[in-house]
Amino acid sequence: MIKVGDKLPSVTLQEFSEVEGNGCSIGPNPVDVAKASAGKTIALFALPGAFTPTCSAKHVPGFVEKASDLKAAGVDEIWCLSVNDAFVMGAWARDQKTAGKVRMLGDGSADFAKATGLTLDLTAKGMGVRSTRYSMLVKDGVVAALNVEAPGKFEVSNAETMLAQAKG
Repeated sequence: MIKVGDKLPSVTLQEFSEVEGNGCSIGPNPVDVAKASAGKTIALFALPGAFTPTCSAKHVPGFVEKASDLKAAGVDEIWCLSVNDAFVMGAWARDQKTAGKVRMLGDGSADFAKATGLTLDLTAKGMGVRSTRYSMLVKDGVVAALNVEAPGKFEVSNAETMLAQAKG
């Protein structure tokens, strides 16, 4: 499992763009994790699935609500990762009103989750391999803090914990 001091895995995530700009076309666009995290402080959080109860009611809304506080504490970007495709993440972004606050990144084949060792097997529930619920503070591509939830819990990966770590 990834730990504090480790570099983020060199994988490509997918992000749905609503509008053209900065050389991006509308639709899914690749996000090279190494390039996108270089020289930045990122509050990254991951969760089992888009539109799922805890994720939609608590996890994403907390980071949307605390986005300006996190940026004031030195966080350049907030990333939400889920084992969903970019189209689902784009629809969830619209639903959660994350524009300009949280980047919603799809880890469609669970490459990031597998590379970090933070997978959750929900095959028995018909959901396949997903991501464990966690958050991490990343500085220049290196994990500075890691908060992994116990199964079924939502206690340490929230925006408040990440904000305290960003300020610390």
